Amino acid sequence: MFTGVTLVPLDVNIRFIPRRMWFFVISGLLVAISVALFTIKGLNYGIDFKGGILIEVRTPKPADLAAMRGKLSGLGLGDVSLQEFGHPNEVLIRVQRQEGDEAAQQAALEKVKSALGAGVEYRRTEFVGPQVSEELFWDGVLAVTLSMIGILIYVWFRFEWQFGLAAIIALVHDVLSTIGIFALLDMEFNLTTVAAVLTIAGYSINDTVVVFDRIRENLRKFKKMPLPQLLNDSVNQTLSRTVITGGTTLAAVVALYALGGEVIRGFSFAIIWGILVGTYSSVCLAAPLLLYLNIKRGGKVIEEAAAQQSP
Repeated sequence: MFTGVTLVPLDVNIRFIPRRMWFFVISGLLVAISVALFTIKGLNYGIDFKGGILIEVRTPKPADLAAMRGKLSGLGLGDVSLQEFGHPNEVLIRVQRQEGDEAAQQAALEKVKSALGAGVEYRRTEFVGPQVSEELFWDGVLAVTLSMIGILIYVWFRFEWQFGLAAIIALVHDVLSTIGIFALLDMEFNLTTVAAVLTIAGYSINDTVVVFDRIRENLRKFKKMPLPQLLNDSVNQTLSRTVITGGTTLAAVVALYALGGEVIRGFSFAIIWGILVGTYSSVCLAAPLLLYLNIKRGGKVIEEAAAQQSP
């Protein structure tokens, strides 16, 4: 009888909960280092957050982005990014804000036009000023904050507030570590990266909810089982699904990172990191945290958790 694909043996029993202190130390160090990198080194903000010039062009035939990027990179204008926009012959060009007033921005625009040569149609030209870029930055922060509040409310109503709190702690861990890795590697942080962070939050909470579902099911089923053992069994029972989901998603995103080009490389990298850290936090952080939050079993709050903790 066919029972489905299992990459992890059904009787696996990895001691996640007994090793929780190691995971807490690792996660604490990861968050502390990320916060330190963000505070001391800062992020390499893209044009969206620094301001600059936005140019939409149409070429007579499908655009050769590599050749165009080569021409514009040698102009000494700083950060220049290109991406296909709608059709193969439509390109969106972003040039970082130049030092000086509007005349300096206009001079940079003329350099771009001269480098691209004749035959290129300029459909739209915009100058993104510091005020607009600051608004975009805070809009990104607001989007991430609201998404996490929404996730907290969703998990709270679906389970209990203890599950919601554990899920949010794991999500904050994922978001901060993603910001930290971008600061460490000096990768460009822009609106696309914000979209990746929101995607990471959605992926991570999906993984966490699967584990929480099994924990809730086992809480109702095994009313006298020690809580540490119940949590550990629940994590192991969902491990095969976690590995299959994470592995297949990771394979697709790695291919996107390798073949997608420069435009989405930062986005792909963020998703790869998010899958790894999100899977880790769902298994090694969110579930063990429930041991300290007095979760309910059969309508009664568990007060014995500390006494039943295994070494």
